[in-house]
Amino acid sequence: MRKLSYNRILLKLSGEVFGKARQGIDSVKIKQVVVELKAAKKLGVEIAIVVGGGNWWRKRDGDKQISDLFSDYMGMLGTVLNGLALADYLNKVGVKTELQSYLVSVPGIAKTSAKQACLSLQRGKVVIFAGGTGKPFVTTDTAAALRARDIKAHAIFKVGLTDAVYSADPDKNKSVNRFKILSFKQAIKKHLGIMDLGAYKICQQAKIPVLVFKWGKGSLLKVLAGKFNGTVINS
Repeated sequence: MRKLSYNRILLKLSGEVFGKARQGIDSVKIKQVVVELKAAKKLGVEIAIVVGGGNWWRKRDGDKQISDLFSDYMGMLGTVLNGLALADYLNKVGVKTELQSYLVSVPGIAKTSAKQACLSLQRGKVVIFAGGTGKPFVTTDTAAALRARDIKAHAIFKVGLTDAVYSADPDKNKSVNRFKILSFKQAIKKHLGIMDLGAYKICQQAKIPVLVFKWGKGSLLKVLAGKFNGTVINS
């Protein structure tokens, strides 16, 4: 395998990587995630992860009678559940982890510290950031951008069920454009919602490229080896 294209990454995993929307954790899916991460660690890459919570709760699909404020906190709690599960699964296959939560204090979860996260990465641990930013009305995409900036990640790998960035939803519109390369300015101007505006601006200012690709068997290793078939968003 070729030399790694990125030596320290921030992996943004959507909740749907862990299980179907609003159905919690699927043990088969999370085991697949663990296999990929363990293989990536053997290459020597430093990995930090921001987890989404869509497999537990998404405001846009939830009970409309629940206020936006409470709905956001429910979603953030979902990311903590995913973080705890992922850390435990990884530990059991010999991959050391550090879990930080920006929302709640839980025994066994480290205090939030960018300095400590960097030290843990250097020591070979996978650092998992849960709880989003700890504040409502802010997406986990923004959390990923902030954490990537804090740890000086070489890139954000935004991974989910979408294989690239499109001009519109390809499931609803057949006449769409699939982008291979975009600038942050273009993404903002075209209102491409693969990330929110705040996340775009943080990445643009910090000059952190974002690689969008679909999660699947071997997909992470291929990207680390420079074999990429998604969308790159950069400055």
